[in-house]
Amino acid sequence: MAAAQTAAQSPFPREVSRARPRNGALAFTARLFKEKPLGAVGAVIVLVMLIMAAFANWIAPFPYDEPHFSDALQGSSFTYLLGTDFIGRDLFSRLVHGARISITVALGSVALGSLLAALIGVTSGYLGGKYDTITQRLVDAWMSIPPLLLLLFVMSILGPSALNVTLVLGLVAIRESRVLRGSVLALKEQPFVEAARVNGATTLRILARHILPNVMVPIIILASLRLGQVILIEASLSFLGYGVPPPFPSWGRMLSSESRTYMEIAPWLAIWPGVFLSITVFGWNVLGDALRDLLDPRMRGTGRGFRS
Repeated sequence: MAAAQTAAQSPFPREVSRARPRNGALAFTARLFKEKPLGAVGAVIVLVMLIMAAFANWIAPFPYDEPHFSDALQGSSFTYLLGTDFIGRDLFSRLVHGARISITVALGSVALGSLLAALIGVTSGYLGGKYDTITQRLVDAWMSIPPLLLLLFVMSILGPSALNVTLVLGLVAIRESRVLRGSVLALKEQPFVEAARVNGATTLRILARHILPNVMVPIIILASLRLGQVILIEASLSFLGYGVPPPFPSWGRMLSSESRTYMEIAPWLAIWPGVFLSITVFGWNVLGDALRDLLDPRMRGTGRGFRS
């Protein structure tokens, strides 16, 4: 009881790092569906794509590289839901496995990018001094390079592969460390951080216990907004021949190779990959916008997304 009274009378406000949704994830999901119906639609789309990627081997009726030469360029039917390509491979099966490629590359690159951006932004903003100056000048130089040009240059050297695409797309996200640095500059002057310093907490402990948990909301928002962009960039690289190599199916390469060759006699080869790609990017984008509005209090007139 005495400890609770002492905590209540403390002159230092409780840090945001202890913040949690009042009623947990279920209440937040209800708020998403109630306040952001378009974002809820995006969440459903994202969930369907994640399930499709995770269970592609069971959802796809055929292996993605299994040809049926006698059924080449067949339209939609009960056997082939979305038709076949120029060597008789089931288009629906290839699109389902293409979802696994796109989601895996997107999640891997966003996770890597978020880790690098957080490491650079948090340390740069908190430590300051010459380290901050040098780091930010390097980030400025990195930001001056057009992303797609950089990706094409690096991929032409490393060669096309899922791992290389993931690594390169993750490195592009370093530019987002500027946003996290700005949040850290404001946080490190807060009373609870000053109290930790006065109590003798080390720099590493302050960063891990007080600074990093308080920038998780910007990290989540940036990651959710970037996922749709990464999927689109991966498709662009595959369209240009620098993405995931054959025989693995990629939505971008499906739009590039056989689609352009057989567009007139088999338009479904271009229509369905474009539909899957558009719906997926749309889902991630509207979900990211909804999460930004719900989690960031500055994006709403009143109310707070997380309360202590």
